[in-house]
Amino acid sequence: MTYTVREELKPSNLNGISADQIEQHWGLYKGYVAQSNGLKKELDELRAAGKGDSPAYADRRRRFGFEFCGMTLHEYYFGNLKADVKEDSAKNFKEAVEKQWGSFDAWKEDFANAGKTRSIGWAICYMDPMTGDINNHFIQLHEEGNIPGYEPLVVMDVWEHAYMVDHAASGRGDYIKAFFSNIDWDAVEARLRDAKAKAASKRF
Repeated sequence: MTYTVREELKPSNLNGISADQIEQHWGLYKGYVAQSNGLKKELDELRAAGKGDSPAYADRRRRFGFEFCGMTLHEYYFGNLKADVKEDSAKNFKEAVEKQWGSFDAWKEDFANAGKTRSIGWAICYMDPMTGDINNHFIQLHEEGNIPGYEPLVVMDVWEHAYMVDHAASGRGDYIKAFFSNIDWDAVEARLRDAKAKAASKRF
């Protein structure tokens, strides 16, 4: 199959994250989609030519993991951004993290601190659908550190390209505050519902 840019996920009119910032970030996401499709085609062609065990194939497969995970994580990220969705919309999510973390604010603080890790990467709040455990993780490269079988509930990109247009290289903390004011809590609630049903979280 061929992957397509999910235009319906492109956010607008966000609080503290400008249209220019989103436009430049969106361009990078489009690149991940294009590269994923191109590499998928190359891999198909190399296998058809009997070169599935070649160094070229191994190199393309490694690159495919980076590009493909970059594509999917950006879809989760853009898919949980929307201005002015009240936290009250995430009633079940709030109840779940309050039981585990003591309070919603304690979870938010820990998620924000994950995002402040001194590295490029992602902060991702996952749920283990087998146990109901909800925990925050820092993921460095797109394809490294994602938890097998876990469902992403909240995804925050903290590579510099996510905030440098608005907040400069040292402004990650301000960006994280802006991110929290733009979480689409309806999307988070739907992801939690899917995870509890042991169904795949929808990226789009």
